[in-house]
Amino acid sequence: MDFGIGIASASDSWKAAQRAEELGFTHAWFYDTQMITADPFVAMAAAALKTSKIRLGTGVLVPSNRIAAVTANAFATLNGLAPGRIDFGIGTGFSARRAMGLGAMKLADMEEYIRIVYALLAGETVETPIEGKRRKIRFLNPEIGLFNTKDPIPLHISAYGPKSQALTAKLNANWKCFIQDVSGGLAAIESMQQTWRDSGRPAGDLYATAWACGCVLQPGEPADSPRAMAQAGPRAATLLHRAADVDQQGWDNTMKVAEEGIADAVAGYVEMARGFEPPDARYLFNHRGHFVFVKPEERRFVTAELIRRTTFTATEQELRQRVAALRDAGWNQLVIPITPGQESAIDDWARIKDAFA
Repeated sequence: MDFGIGIASASDSWKAAQRAEELGFTHAWFYDTQMITADPFVAMAAAALKTSKIRLGTGVLVPSNRIAAVTANAFATLNGLAPGRIDFGIGTGFSARRAMGLGAMKLADMEEYIRIVYALLAGETVETPIEGKRRKIRFLNPEIGLFNTKDPIPLHISAYGPKSQALTAKLNANWKCFIQDVSGGLAAIESMQQTWRDSGRPAGDLYATAWACGCVLQPGEPADSPRAMAQAGPRAATLLHRAADVDQQGWDNTMKVAEEGIADAVAGYVEMARGFEPPDARYLFNHRGHFVFVKPEERRFVTAELIRRTTFTATEQELRQRVAALRDAGWNQLVIPITPGQESAIDDWARIKDAFA
């Protein structure tokens, strides 16, 4: 089983990738959330120069936020810095778009974007809309070696619903999604495996990556300790942000959790969020700190129960059992997002990883 880390892109996030490589992690995934973290391609370039083995990928790129030609060029440039170590993770958008007051983009538009990027990397001439008119574009002089279009760049699609999973199978892409518990992880991969089989793909060709936030607890350490709050709290808080989005914007909530034990916390946050400023853009404050820290105003709603229900926060022994269940179900990679300032968690999760060497 492969193990990766998720990185909040920053000018110095190469340090996390470097440490993960030293500890034997196979992948480092960089967030593409322009209003929340730094630019992933700049961060990945620095990591490419500071590492030699670990794979570097976008986790995940959102097509609406940069034109396909720019993305193809960025990946080809990275591929020159770290030949054959680059991965293209892509999705229709959650954090990056909601932070700008937008819901997910259309699946068909993402498919077309993927087609253009890979056609350009293959040296083809393609037509794509630019400033309201379809225009032919291609890389004009790849042969002079300014970037690398030779080494393959695998595609990883973030897919939750049946349509996006079907697209993943159609494109013969790798698949990734967030999970919050073992039962949800087992249900998710069973659904994807069925979709994969229905498309006529060989079962063994599916490469599945689970993202699971959490904290490796010390014996007797509560799930809402300061350390657990810093490492797992931001993921738990996304449930609150989603609930406020549903209430204010009507956006679909794909991270559904049974309300028993957490209903009061969710309702309390939603009520508070109705007073966020400015009134015409409450999403700005709602998504402040999204997935990177727990903002002081929401701390009282991020309870130990919410953290337990939405993250892999448990003792080392329990976490090994959970990871074993995921591996046995067919998951190929587990990614643990690392919150800024909590890079020591990489060492904690390395102990879990080493149990599956």
